[in-house]
Amino acid sequence: MTSATKRSYAARANNYARDVVSGKVLACKWVRLACQRHLDDLARPDYRWHFDEAHAHRVCTFAEQMPHEKGVLQGQPLRLEEWQVFLLSSIFGWVDEEGTRKYREAFILVPRGNGKSPLAAIIALWMGFLDGQPGAEVVCGATTEAQAHEVFRPAKAMVEQRAAVFAKIGVEAAAKSIYQARTRSKFKPVIGKAKYGGSPYCAILDEAHQLPDDQLYVSFKTGCNKRKNSLLLTISTAGVTSTQNPCYQQQQDLQKVLEGIFENERLFGIVYTSDETVDWTSRDAVVMANPNLGVSNDAEALFDDHEQAIRNPAKQNGFRSMHLNEWTGSSSAWMRLDAWAKCADPGLTEESLKGLPCWVGADLASKIDLAATVRLYRKNVDGQPDKPHYYCLTRAYLPEERVNDPTSPHYKTWQIQGRLTATSGNSIDYSVIEADTVADIGKCDVSELCYDISHADQWAQRINQATGVTLAEVPQRIDQISPAMKELEAAVWDGRFHHDGNPLLTWCVTNVLTRELPSGDYIMPRKERPENKIDAAMALFIAMRRASVAKPKKKRAVFKPFFV
Repeated sequence: MTSATKRSYAARANNYARDVVSGKVLACKWVRLACQRHLDDLARPDYRWHFDEAHAHRVCTFAEQMPHEKGVLQGQPLRLEEWQVFLLSSIFGWVDEEGTRKYREAFILVPRGNGKSPLAAIIALWMGFLDGQPGAEVVCGATTEAQAHEVFRPAKAMVEQRAAVFAKIGVEAAAKSIYQARTRSKFKPVIGKAKYGGSPYCAILDEAHQLPDDQLYVSFKTGCNKRKNSLLLTISTAGVTSTQNPCYQQQQDLQKVLEGIFENERLFGIVYTSDETVDWTSRDAVVMANPNLGVSNDAEALFDDHEQAIRNPAKQNGFRSMHLNEWTGSSSAWMRLDAWAKCADPGLTEESLKGLPCWVGADLASKIDLAATVRLYRKNVDGQPDKPHYYCLTRAYLPEERVNDPTSPHYKTWQIQGRLTATSGNSIDYSVIEADTVADIGKCDVSELCYDISHADQWAQRINQATGVTLAEVPQRIDQISPAMKELEAAVWDGRFHHDGNPLLTWCVTNVLTRELPSGDYIMPRKERPENKIDAAMALFIAMRRASVAKPKKKRAVFKPFFV
């Protein structure tokens, strides 16, 4: 590692963030967003948290006193690279006036060979024995004993090679634990499923992509919540085939935080990979994904493996997951957020769209889950009859009990913003959706009410009886939904689609996963896990299916009074 500069560690962290954002350091989208978030927080006035140089200095100074565990540098002190200074300074440097750390959880996804285990070991030792917490319990969990020791082993080696230093604070290393008798603090590996009764001050999930389920993560998280200033650290590489695990789910949640879809200021995270726009066969992809290239790994050997993977398809998945940090077995996210975000028009209102033909799409699949309707307006442009513009407004509904669930705070936020209607009780009151839809039909030039007969037949029939609106059945099948997705995708990329910036709709759209079949059709859209709702997106697809092919009605539907 490079020698330390005369600048403070905090200054090095800030400079790294600026270099990444400016493009001076080649980095992927998620690293750029993490760095931009840091810089934005530095500029926030009257912010609860501040970036404390002394806190960053203490942790980084300790890190550079720790020795290399093995190799030709064994026993010599580590020298932090700029990206490592940024990570440690960010996690430990952001505090409030009382010294409470901003980040209670950290998620670091970095390819194999970039020194993540020694970094986690340093964090474990600091949290266990130097953070001033009596009785601190630090645990490192994994699926196997060998994996659990990947962080414990370098930590034990650091204590043994710096025995005189650690002896001054009473820290000793045993075969399966590191402990401090006078404070009753300890660090130990945990294999398999942890007990829910624990209350770790620091819990580390190493190579979390190997976990079969989220039980260990939930156990650690609920345990850490019992201790003030605790830290839950997930540090891993991407997986090869399965995305049904907490590591992948955490990555999806983090990316939504970095993109501004969710708010969670107590979560720090960074993902080192290559951008989707960068060809994985290029050297830039390898450089972008591996921040410690040529430092903790052999650059020549890595590039040689890269060439072999390019030539041999059998080696591609392994290389792309372990060295480019790609989840090679996952379906692709359907919509790119940057393209979708360009279509946002916060000034879009019913009044501004008055007079345009409108299609109402509905997805009412479950009475206990999210339901949505969209109003999709179409405007034909002179000389381009095959390239109309579309304008979308969304309504969403959820039972009040679900809205108030503390594990899903985004729902409450959207309710306060007026983006989500909470219906009384623990199931959706369809009469509320019915009344809103009837009112919308009374105000808009609705050509058709579009719905899936298997989920909303009676609901649609009642609205038809009240308003006389034309009904259009749109079954949720590939032959119906795929063309709608294709048209919406084309409209987004052409700048012909417009939405009002509704964060709930954006969330649903970005949750849609799909892949293209040899026929050119998309498979039916799906979500990665139950929490990732796509209902508003489905309502949009249903409306788009009819709006993209139907001719606008010449005569507006006669509105009939509605009586509940």
